[in-house]
Amino acid sequence: MSTTKPPTLVVLQLTGGNDALNTVIPYADGLYYDNRKTVRIAEADVLKIDDRFGFHPSMAAIKPFWDAGKMAVIAGIGYPNPNYSHFRSMDIWYTAEPDKMTTDGWLGKVVREIDPKAENVLSAVNFGRGLPRALALSGVPVASVAQLDGYGLLTSLASVDQRNSALEVFSSMYDDGFNDDQKVKPLQPVHVDDPMNDVLRYMGQTGLDAQKGADILATALDQYNSTVSYPSSLIAANLKGIAQVKLAGLGTRVFYTSHGSFDTHASELPTHALLWKEVSEAVSAFFADLREHDAADDVILLMWSEFSRRVKDNGAGTDHGAGGVAFVLGDPVKGGMYGEYPSLKESDLTLGNLQSNNDFRSAYSSILERWLQIEAKPIVNGSFEQFAFV
Repeated sequence: MSTTKPPTLVVLQLTGGNDALNTVIPYADGLYYDNRKTVRIAEADVLKIDDRFGFHPSMAAIKPFWDAGKMAVIAGIGYPNPNYSHFRSMDIWYTAEPDKMTTDGWLGKVVREIDPKAENVLSAVNFGRGLPRALALSGVPVASVAQLDGYGLLTSLASVDQRNSALEVFSSMYDDGFNDDQKVKPLQPVHVDDPMNDVLRYMGQTGLDAQKGADILATALDQYNSTVSYPSSLIAANLKGIAQVKLAGLGTRVFYTSHGSFDTHASELPTHALLWKEVSEAVSAFFADLREHDAADDVILLMWSEFSRRVKDNGAGTDHGAGGVAFVLGDPVKGGMYGEYPSLKESDLTLGNLQSNNDFRSAYSSILERWLQIEAKPIVNGSFEQFAFV
């Protein structure tokens, strides 16, 4: 850990299953070209990082992170007995629990450790619609923002009186009985023994926390000033929003966003190229923005995807696979290749897929203990080898 400021984690999910072989390309291995008859990157186009591997050409905007020793590549990442369902695999990454179904998100647990009394409704902010399971945990407030300038449950109400009245009704909907002045009753009676009681309370508190967060987040736009020009993509808009909130000094420690879909069963070459161009250029602008404001020394960014793709292409794209790749970027990061790149030999494949050499909980554990200074074991459900990328 290389900063005295409270460390910040930004998580960027590459939704849909990013093709690791076409991201960190083993261009010196003839088996790559033997298996990828169509869906492959020509050696002349590879952004070489050493005499064996290179990046997809659309990653040009973030290759300087590697060149500067500020990008960790975690090869062969995954978990035992891979699941090829998007939903189940994402759930496993979200909860750090491959062996059973659970609902508690690993980042929700992180936020609870950071802010155990839930005093800051903006300890965690997600940019995107909905709330990722990774951040979900009862009693942990998380602001989920589609667009920063339009965030808030009640932003369409014209007057302060209308808004306050609506908040009063909303709050009373989930109370145990009458409110203090006995004017507003709950829409339905809520009994102490009713199993829905806790759910309703959670919904009510979540709504009120969201509105509190909206009031505070509104200040981020007014405070923001930057000369950095972001690209015109959704992921760039989300990362710009993260920068705005970060620079506003609102105490947010965990940010989340996603981009995709990387589910490239067909038309992979143009789709994958566009997706990585959007991600790379957005990430580059984001860190340039932070650096302009002397705010990059306490931020790292984790990029991950729920699984990789099959070794052999299908003629137009690639199907669900294993043995993926993750990245950790930022000024505090000690760059390099972490873990062994999986073998492409037929005898080393499982159902035509790369073997996972590194459990994703090792990456989580490294971030938790080496960056966030939080005990990893209760969050990742076990003890795992750690990488020294921070």
